[in-house]
Amino acid sequence: MKTFLLFLFVSLSLWSCKNETKKNTVLPKTQSTTVPLSYAEGFAITKYGNHSVLEIKSPWPTAKNSFNYVLISKEEAAKTTFLKDQYDGIIITPIKNVVVTSTTHIPALELLNVEETLIGFPGTDYISSKKTRARIAANKVRELGKTEGLNTEVVLDINPDVVVAFGVDGKNKSLETIKKANIPVIYNGDWVEKSPLGKAEWIKFFGVLYNKERQADSIFNRIETDYNAAKKLALNTSTQPSVLSGALHKDTWYLPNGQSTEAQFLKDANTNYLWSETRGTGSLSLNFEVVYDTAKNADIWLSPSYYTSKEALEKANAHYSNFDAFKNNKIYTFANTTGKTGGVTYYELGTARPDLVLKDIIKICHPGVLPNYTPYFFKLLK
Repeated sequence: MKTFLLFLFVSLSLWSCKNETKKNTVLPKTQSTTVPLSYAEGFAITKYGNHSVLEIKSPWPTAKNSFNYVLISKEEAAKTTFLKDQYDGIIITPIKNVVVTSTTHIPALELLNVEETLIGFPGTDYISSKKTRARIAANKVRELGKTEGLNTEVVLDINPDVVVAFGVDGKNKSLETIKKANIPVIYNGDWVEKSPLGKAEWIKFFGVLYNKERQADSIFNRIETDYNAAKKLALNTSTQPSVLSGALHKDTWYLPNGQSTEAQFLKDANTNYLWSETRGTGSLSLNFEVVYDTAKNADIWLSPSYYTSKEALEKANAHYSNFDAFKNNKIYTFANTTGKTGGVTYYELGTARPDLVLKDIIKICHPGVLPNYTPYFFKLLK
């Protein structure tokens, strides 16, 4: 990094003009400014004299190395070079077209009003947004197959400025092929963040790609303000309803660990999540007996896996009907709030709008706190 700060050279290899020779230029040492982030820990943005550096610190949970990208305007790129081995990509901003690979990326594009730049997505049926579905129907967004194995032929054909990838281990052959074709691949690690607001703050990641930093800041500040205002109202209530979550998958009941973002929502909504004291950010794996002994009298049951009706829940396992929440009709799910082609809206918008998720849970657990609010994601399981 010290070498980078001392010397920036004129590029002949990346940006050159025919029949024109450019002399290498040594730019003076410049001061750097780190963009402040309040919650997100997985990325950083550092601004220099004529460019920025985007560092992805946590692209996936077990990542040992970070990724660094130079973000620079077309004009500055034409007269500047960087030491290639120090960066994972050089990106001309603002980007004009993009491929994203997770539905959680769609809301950021729409909030920043740049959804028209989306030209490809793997599994378009999973997208719920009406606005983006209209672009899909108009054949403006190409289908790219599956996230773990993108159709590289189509990606190379549409030639996006950037592919915003979702990775679980960094082992994706299709992404390596795309990189070799000189299309920058950036891993978005919003899902690795430890807090709801940390995930939402990744809108600033997209903001810097589109030169819309101020808009991204403004959008996030509104979300943060609304989230904290709702949290304050909930914490002033005198009751804490007990909460169960999840359901069986085969013989194992999966439910949020006590340090997960899901558990954070329940804490901020002032509920008694029955596994709040457990350690870890992922899922707990328990057997039915343990869950039943702890939660048979729980007041509310949130997110009973993918089940869309009480009938389906009971058909899967008759013992579910023994829980008080089942008997008292206090089961709520987001599985029934979907887009036109079946994509679950929560999985798309919930990451970008934690304020709505929190308000949903508060409305369910403390009905009088938000009297004029209608839940956006969660609905009563019928």
